Amino acid sequence: MKARVFVMLKNGVLDPQGEAVRHALGSLGFDGVDGVRQGKVIELTLSESDEAAARSTVTEMCEKLLANTVIESYRIELSA
Repeated sequence: MKARVFVMLKNGVLDPQGEAVRHALGSLGFDGVDGVRQGKVIELTLSESDEAAARSTVTEMCEKLLANTVIESYRIELSA
């Protein structure tokens, strides 16, 4: 089973990397970009075949390591 974890800063948390990207896009002539939020995607290949068990395991991974839950939120997608 494959898992994809999307990690983003929570709303209200400053995103200096996103702001740098927004500024760079403006410098390159891409006007009209009012905001950029930058995050990360983590892809995992799991030996687990049960979707509920896989989701539980990946959630635990996120809570313990993959996301700083104080300032970041995460979303999990599973596929066969």
